[in-house]
Amino acid sequence: MATFLGGLALGLLALSSPVSGGSLKDIEHVIIFMQENRSWNSYFGTMAGVRGFNDPNVQVNSDGLPVWYQQVDPDMSDETKTLLPWYLGYNGDNDAIQCMTAGSNGYKSNQAALNHGLNNHWARSNTPWSWGYYKRNDIPVQFAIAEGWTTGDMYQESYITATNPNRVSLVSGSINVPGSPQKPDEGGVYLDNNETPGCPMPGVSCYPLKWKTIYEFYQKAGVSWQVYQDKNNFDDNPLAWFEQYQNANESSPLAQKGLDYLGLDAFYDAAANGSLPEVSFIVGPKELSEHPPYMPKDGAWLQKKVVDSVVNSPKYKSSLLIISYDETGGFGDHVTPFHPPEGTPGEWLDDPYGLFGKIYTGPGFRVPFYMISPWTRGNRVFTERADHNSQILFLEQWLEARGYKNVKTDEMVHWRREHMSNLVNALDLDNPDYTIPGIPSAEEPATIAGHYVGTSNCEAAHAVNPRPDVPYGNQNKSDSLWFEDGFKECIGYLTEGRSLVFERNGWALTNPGHNKSHMTVTRATEKHDDIRQRWVIHYNDDEESQVFRISSSLDGRWIGQGGRLLPKSEDNRAADVKITFGGNGSGYQLEFADGHGVESVVTDSQSNMMLKDTDAGGFRVWSVTYH
Repeated sequence: MATFLGGLALGLLALSSPVSGGSLKDIEHVIIFMQENRSWNSYFGTMAGVRGFNDPNVQVNSDGLPVWYQQVDPDMSDETKTLLPWYLGYNGDNDAIQCMTAGSNGYKSNQAALNHGLNNHWARSNTPWSWGYYKRNDIPVQFAIAEGWTTGDMYQESYITATNPNRVSLVSGSINVPGSPQKPDEGGVYLDNNETPGCPMPGVSCYPLKWKTIYEFYQKAGVSWQVYQDKNNFDDNPLAWFEQYQNANESSPLAQKGLDYLGLDAFYDAAANGSLPEVSFIVGPKELSEHPPYMPKDGAWLQKKVVDSVVNSPKYKSSLLIISYDETGGFGDHVTPFHPPEGTPGEWLDDPYGLFGKIYTGPGFRVPFYMISPWTRGNRVFTERADHNSQILFLEQWLEARGYKNVKTDEMVHWRREHMSNLVNALDLDNPDYTIPGIPSAEEPATIAGHYVGTSNCEAAHAVNPRPDVPYGNQNKSDSLWFEDGFKECIGYLTEGRSLVFERNGWALTNPGHNKSHMTVTRATEKHDDIRQRWVIHYNDDEESQVFRISSSLDGRWIGQGGRLLPKSEDNRAADVKITFGGNGSGYQLEFADGHGVESVVTDSQSNMMLKDTDAGGFRVWSVTYH
């Protein structure tokens, strides 16, 4: 029988046992809040401890260039052939970049940027500003909320296109790509923001949509729910694009719960007095949506107001707030989307515009995502592959745990249900933490006569061009791929893209150096910053198998069978290691996948004594970014 690395190299650290078993039933209120149009890299590429600009598994294309290097045409610049990511505020004008627009969020521009998986046409096929990014000082509130609780760095937009299809996915699980559960005459394939009745071209973006949303399932099951929106909602309520809501009687639940303009004050009041429904869906005002050119700092004020309302509610101890962004808004991301194999029903199609041939419609590029609750506290990174369907999958799991029947939609595309995370592993249900992190104050958006004017003021102040000059030919890799030093604890099944430290009971798996033939263990450090303890996981042929090969960040050597350290050139001899997430504070187990024992993983006498501790718990895993 295989021996877990967790019981071998470290009979070291028995993690504390949960005091009491928690359950999804402990959650009484889930709040869904989706903002607009920002990519993961543009907001959080510099963040410590996440898959960002220190990605050790970055894709390298056949031309030998990592995807950091975006192609530049001669008519764009004669000073360089490539463009690296770049800080939009490099010239010191941090105010102007608040109201700048990067590029197009549309289907054509983003499929062109993806370039059939090479992911190297952001500058050419979108804009060079698409490859720009912000730092913590530009968006301190967003950083603080994400780091105060749990952020997900593998959360993807559902579709490689604009707002409407992605928001439709959030409330229904499909855009009716051929092969989806829907019939062809029920609307779609919904590839853009069309809201004119009919089809712009046969079978494409037909409107209105006619399949069931998740809220109709919840209504029938007796789940309480409500959309909270003002009349100024940027037309961001996707329920309004479905025929059954458009035709609903004013006194019907679909109209009153799904379309009425109760206002955000109604949400704040309900949170304050503990009377929120089981599911709340917040649609914010246009000017606070963060959709370029609307300013991140104005959206930060709204986010903080929503977060404060939830955490100060008498029901915070039983509430979960999920904040996400619908799509990338013309900003790029370096992680080529995790997606279904060619020909998967409901996912692939022949490009109806005749530009790209056969394409997958999604999942798309990564967008910011974070979860606020007592079960997600503590600057953690959730590493599972997820998209907007994941929020539906979570709601289903949660409502079923609470005893509801028939809440599982039959409208979701099958591949998403089978392959995207249901987010449950992001919660440590056995160990809630009711403390509240400090969030910076957010400047209240400027108004005139009740109308938000912050973006207008910014555009007027920078009327010539709020976009900074593109630094063609004036880049170096260390400045361009800047990131913060630090760490986050990993939760959820692991994916590539991070430098990891595996710790148990105050000890960490360690590469002892070039003159040693086997890995060992050494004392863990407070900041998890010892490069000898740093490892990188690599997918095998099946990236969903949770079987990895592991290399050392110190010298590139591979972990071989029995814990032997193999030369960097001998990757074909690297051991397959199964990494299993236990959930709810139990950590990770590491096991050689071929079933052989690993008693010889460490050879020094101190570590051998540790191997005798068969009651040790799982590893805690830290994602670290250090220069």
